[in-house]
Amino acid sequence: MSVEEHAVARERVRSGVTVSELYRRAADILPEVAAGAAERERLRRLPRAEICRLAAAQLLTFRVPVEHGGPGSSVGEAIRFVVDLASVDSNIAQAVRPGFGFVEGLRAGGSAAECRIWYPRLLAGDVFGNAGWELGGANGEVRSRIRRDGDRFRVDGSKYYSTGALYADWVSAVALADDGEPVAFVVPRDREGLHLVDDYDGVGQRLTASGTTRLDNMVVRPEEIRDRVFRTDRRSPVTAFLQLFLGAVEVGIARNALDDAVAFARDRSRPIRHSSAARSVDDPYVQHVVGEIAARTYAAEAAVLRAADAIDRAWAAELAPQLLTTAAVEVAQAQFIAVEAALKSGELLFDVGGGSATAREHNLDRHWRNARTVANHNPRYWKAAVVGAYRLSDAEPPTSGLF
Repeated sequence: MSVEEHAVARERVRSGVTVSELYRRAADILPEVAAGAAERERLRRLPRAEICRLAAAQLLTFRVPVEHGGPGSSVGEAIRFVVDLASVDSNIAQAVRPGFGFVEGLRAGGSAAECRIWYPRLLAGDVFGNAGWELGGANGEVRSRIRRDGDRFRVDGSKYYSTGALYADWVSAVALADDGEPVAFVVPRDREGLHLVDDYDGVGQRLTASGTTRLDNMVVRPEEIRDRVFRTDRRSPVTAFLQLFLGAVEVGIARNALDDAVAFARDRSRPIRHSSAARSVDDPYVQHVVGEIAARTYAAEAAVLRAADAIDRAWAAELAPQLLTTAAVEVAQAQFIAVEAALKSGELLFDVGGGSATAREHNLDRHWRNARTVANHNPRYWKAAVVGAYRLSDAEPPTSGLF
């Protein structure tokens, strides 16, 4: 971020910002982000400038509490913005997920000292990325090590799926201490020994910057260590939020596919030879396809927003365990529906046009590829099975993992 953008952001911190104002800013910025999204994805041009602009406008700070200078939005209000963002560029939406998750972590368990450090930086437009999972072990098992070195620490290891790290000012990660306990920390992206590698090669979401992060004898200062306790015996609202975030990305992909289906049918498609219509928009089968995509998208968005309300109810009840369980179940249901809607929408889109719809210049296949890639992060059949077990035998969803 430039010096000028930081100055503007700091002034906004002093004056505070409301959720309504953030929605107004989004309405101004998102159409411009949308304008180049398909071409960026086709050419694999990383959206650094677009993410910086979103951050400078404080659009990554919906959930920062009012008492810390933020808008203090509900989960539902934040998720609604995520859907809107993903509907113009799902890559950007997923790339900023670590920053949203960072805020949720501070809300759920951040110390007063951490809040004083990190909330102002978020509000000033800093972007947070993640160096998360590791390859080779079971379920992303952490093998990176952190050791004390005098009055500081040093870390060695390699991470993969470092979502958003290439765009970030700060990168968060976890390593194991000598006693085997996990330690979380956040370091600036220009820290010596931190190497961000642009080597992500997924079939979709190609601009999420989810590549490798190498930690080579990297220094971590004491104030960069998180006051974070890793618990597997209780449910966290952060997990539910992050899972619902992925569902919101899927809804955005479905909505984007709907927009492209309408535009292609109106502007480019021609009726097949034996159609009764003179224009594609009057062909009953094209109308059916667009109507089906619209219905699936509508249902998925409604499900995701309803699940967001469940998380909000849990927060309102001071994270009562039963309401957190209910939220986990609702999020799993919504995520299942959102994935199905996005995948089907990405497929149906091609039925509004003939062979020309498959031309690379249109890049219409990105919707299915992106939906498929997001869906593979957390297999939807596990979501359905866990919900089924809960309904049939009151078996609670796991408290660790992806629920």
